[in-house]
Parts: sequence; structure tokens; C-alpha cells
Amino acid sequence: MEKYTVVVEVELKKGITDPEGENTKKALALLGFNTIEAVRAVKVYEIMVSAESKEKALAIVEESCKRLLANPVIHNYKIMLKEP
Repeated sequence: MEKYTVVVEVELKKGITDPEGENTKKALALLGFNTIEAVRAVKVYEIMVSAESKEKALAIVEESCKRLLANPVIHNYKIMLKEP
């Protein structure tokens, strides 16, 4: 079995309120960064997977996104294989 590192980015869908991003934007404005128009928080997971192939590793991570890492009602996610 090979080891693969897979990166998953999970973000809120457009139209879903992002309180963490809004609070960060407010804090940045208080620090004088008044030209920043928007901040969106994105969670990044780096997952090491043992699998027989890249395709199987990506399929395992895809299933983990569907079952735990992302709520399909409010999240979009992107899966990327990290090259060594």
C-alpha cells in the first residue's frame, strides 16, 4: 500500500452566514485595515491515507467528506492530492 497526502478545503456555500469571517473582518477594520471588503473562513484538512492507488485514496477522502467533514446543505468542499 502506498501513502497519499490529501488536502480538503471546506467552506460555507455562498449565501450562508459566515460569523467567523465577519468577526475577523471587523477585527481587521479595528486594526486599520479598512480596505478589506470581505473575509471568508475556510477549514483545511491534510489527511494521510494508505491506499492501493491515488484513485482509491481520493475515494476514501471523498466518503469522509460526505459522512463527516462537510455538511452538503451548507458546505462546498474541494479535494486535492498533495504531491510529494
